[in-house]
Amino acid sequence: MSGRNRAFVATSLLILLLVGCGDKNTVNGRPAQAPVPVTTGQVSLSPWNDTLQALGTAKARESVSVTAKVSEIVEQVHFESGQSVVRGAPLVTLRGEAQQASLAQARATFAEADQLYRRQAELARQKLVATATLDNQRAIRDGAAARMREIEAEIGDRRVRAPFEGVLGIRQVSPGSLVTPNTVIATLDDISRVYVDFQVPEADLATIHPGDRVTGGNVAYPGREFEGVVSTIDARVDAATRAVTVRADFPNPDRALRPGMLVDVRIYRPQRQAMVIPEIAVTQVGRDSFVFRLTAEDTVEQLKVSTGARRAGVVEITDGLGLGDRIIVDGTGKVRPGQKVAPSQDTQRMPAAEGQADAAAPVAEGTLQ
Repeated sequence: MSGRNRAFVATSLLILLLVGCGDKNTVNGRPAQAPVPVTTGQVSLSPWNDTLQALGTAKARESVSVTAKVSEIVEQVHFESGQSVVRGAPLVTLRGEAQQASLAQARATFAEADQLYRRQAELARQKLVATATLDNQRAIRDGAAARMREIEAEIGDRRVRAPFEGVLGIRQVSPGSLVTPNTVIATLDDISRVYVDFQVPEADLATIHPGDRVTGGNVAYPGREFEGVVSTIDARVDAATRAVTVRADFPNPDRALRPGMLVDVRIYRPQRQAMVIPEIAVTQVGRDSFVFRLTAEDTVEQLKVSTGARRAGVVEITDGLGLGDRIIVDGTGKVRPGQKVAPSQDTQRMPAAEGQADAAAPVAEGTLQ
């Protein structure tokens, strides 16, 4: 065999030897996959408050459309739009010249009748006037007094006053306007406290009680929560909707809440312990929810779970996981069942359940709270 042939045979044998032995970084001729880095956490119990959410409409503690009792011309307006007033503050004065003249006449008539009555009473004590005559004059005097009070009441009706302390709306009349009992002069609302009425399903009626804590929000104040309590539960359940009306009482010292506002209400129930994990740890396939759990060998298995309430980036697990289970929190999109993973050494802050103090919890090889 020539030297050239011997070199060719040696090269072929070397290639066959390398192929037969294989590469430690390949499997079946393909590169081996390295464990996927993921962030994990250990499932444990955490304080949890169940909430019931509903939409309600804000109402003033006291509210009225101010009107006059009589039809008359406006003489004076004593307020401006949006003004705060106390109870009894004058709002509008109506013309009343005719009533003032009638009052002067009634007072004169009463004074005359009263003077005559006093004279006859003196004569009656002297037995110079019959008792029947004195009684008749007393009736005349009392009638004159009643007529005088009647006219005074009519004059009082021409002075429109605030029935309670509150904030006036936009002024609807001006001096010289003709008002009737159907004319709205302005609205008056006591909004130092507001009520919010909302509907609660019949099935949740037994879990709601007066004094329960309530929070409310409105689109006009993003991120702000208004604190209140349940004040009243309606005595009747609506037969058509199978819901009951609940009224919550909200202090409103800065008058941020206005009557008519739509309020997102949440009722907090007594605190309990629950398994709560970050929402990003849950994958959704159709209507089913799944969580990736780690075995002792750091391989992945997929578990179907049942979820409860969700809020503030966390979700309650009601079935499918056990205390102490290690689950993948971050990196669920990179793994599949049976795959080897490498738990990261980083930690992740667990979002606090709503209504609870924000507490840090190690998630990478830590504890979920």
